[in-house]
Amino acid sequence: MLLGLSVGDLCAQAVSDSLVQVQDSIPPVEIVDEQTDTIAIAEADTLSVQQPRDTVAVDTVRPKSVRPTLPRLMRPYFVLKLTRDNRASGSLRLDTVSVAYERILGVLDYLNDPATPERYIRKDPGYYRLFIPFTYFERPIARVSRLPWHFSGVDSLKSVEPCLLRVDTMPFVYRKQTEEVVDRALLAAYVNHLDLVRFTEDKIKEGPSYRDDIEKEEESRPSVLKLFKSESMRYVKPEDAEVVIHKPNWWVTGGSGSIQFSQSHISKNWYNGGEGTHSLLGNLQLYANYNDREKWQWENLLDAKLGYISAPSDQYHNYLVNNDQLRIASKVGLRAINHWYYTLHTEFKTQFCNGYGANSMTLNAAFLSPAYWTSGLGMDYKLNKEKVTLSVLLAPITYTMKIVTNPDVDEVSLGLKEGATTAHDFGSQVQANLTWKAFSFLSVTSRFDYLTSYKTVRIEWENTFNFILNRYLSAKLYVYGRFDDGVAPAENGSYFQINENLGFGLNYTW
Repeated sequence: MLLGLSVGDLCAQAVSDSLVQVQDSIPPVEIVDEQTDTIAIAEADTLSVQQPRDTVAVDTVRPKSVRPTLPRLMRPYFVLKLTRDNRASGSLRLDTVSVAYERILGVLDYLNDPATPERYIRKDPGYYRLFIPFTYFERPIARVSRLPWHFSGVDSLKSVEPCLLRVDTMPFVYRKQTEEVVDRALLAAYVNHLDLVRFTEDKIKEGPSYRDDIEKEEESRPSVLKLFKSESMRYVKPEDAEVVIHKPNWWVTGGSGSIQFSQSHISKNWYNGGEGTHSLLGNLQLYANYNDREKWQWENLLDAKLGYISAPSDQYHNYLVNNDQLRIASKVGLRAINHWYYTLHTEFKTQFCNGYGANSMTLNAAFLSPAYWTSGLGMDYKLNKEKVTLSVLLAPITYTMKIVTNPDVDEVSLGLKEGATTAHDFGSQVQANLTWKAFSFLSVTSRFDYLTSYKTVRIEWENTFNFILNRYLSAKLYVYGRFDDGVAPAENGSYFQINENLGFGLNYTW
């Protein structure tokens, strides 16, 4: 048990289980009375300790001798401990103020001298007032002065009810002792160095409050931040800074490709007759569009389709071409107002392979036979929404050239004069392109083209319904309707033509 001794009246009472050492700096004391658990110590002239034994021996009163005493600074903090020696029953061993040295001066030695063995420094927030910027607190003055510094208000607690449960008062005693030590130190500083005060207690209380809710990590767990080395900060002068300008890219490129397959099988002895077939259709679209977000737009498109179908009953061909198209289109627009653009467009269209009729060796079409080149000038209306993209071109001035280069193809049936390879017409054109994402699993692409030379009319309406299963699988319904009164009609005299295909296969967009 720790006891404080003053110069005027030195007395101590210690439990028999405590332990310290004794040095010559202890004021002379004498054991005058001993009981079962405590021992009272009073002032005396001398105190001698016999060396052969560890127990306390009380000598008779002798003349005073010159002995070193505690400095005046250490007297208020003098610490004395008594303990019962286990090696000699019933005897007590008296030690010195080494406990005070270990707890106060020993810590200071460790901080000031690296050669001193490391000592544990206990974190004690009770002394925080000594380490913050020099601040004037009211409590140190209140301990020595009873002037009413502030109105305390009405005491709302008229009586104190006794506590029903036992309360541990040790933390409150320690806190009170700590506050007394800090108040004495601050009071001495106020008296001697009041000019160094920077803040007042009210100013400190006006500051913001901070709360730390972060749980402390386990010491065995390394911090992730230690694995990264922070880069050193380096001041860069404005004249040394390098300015990098990235020119915006106004081009947008992409495309899509698909392969669709369909088949049907019928045995030769099927009671209703018929024959099994299978077909394959491939489609590739590539685009490169330029848009400067201010005036100019330039759209480029390549659309290629090629499809085959088996012909078991055809005596000349095992397979026939049922879908063949190569279309290249380009359109340049200058913004006029809102969604309208002055537009110049051109389009070239032909097929890849030779085309024959069923059970016939007559060549109906071939590469560049026929081929159509169309150019026009007009106004283009553009609408771009989240699910709908629409473009409507009105070209009152349009030039059309029809080409037939293969001599085996009948040019007259395609609207040319006999022996001619080209034909030229002027007229007008209306062209509309629509892309509509109807649902998450269905997208519709439609192209409508109306072209007239004021003598003949050609209308094309191409529709693709894409039923999306996932990113790579889809089912497509392709419907291509056509009207052209500039070519020879069918046997029934109709100028209407239609091509329809339904298949399932692979689909990829980039």
